[in-house]
Amino acid sequence: MDTTHHVSITGMTCGGCSGRVTNVLMNTPGVKSADISHAENKGTIVTDDSISTAQLLDIIEGTGFSATV
Repeated sequence: MDTTHHVSITGMTCGGCSGRVTNVLMNTPGVKSADISHAENKGTIVTDDSISTAQLLDIIEGTGFSATV
């Protein structure tokens, strides 16, 4: 079963920032889609059951941005 995660992301200033977050997420096993918007400071991520929201937040923070649910 797929899960949709809605996260707030701060610190992104351009499309390159959101692109970097998207690329990292899309290369993460278990992530099926990632729609990240720097203009809205948010993201919608669809995953399978193998990844939790907490893991997604850690991955996003690993790219240099702050993330919360």
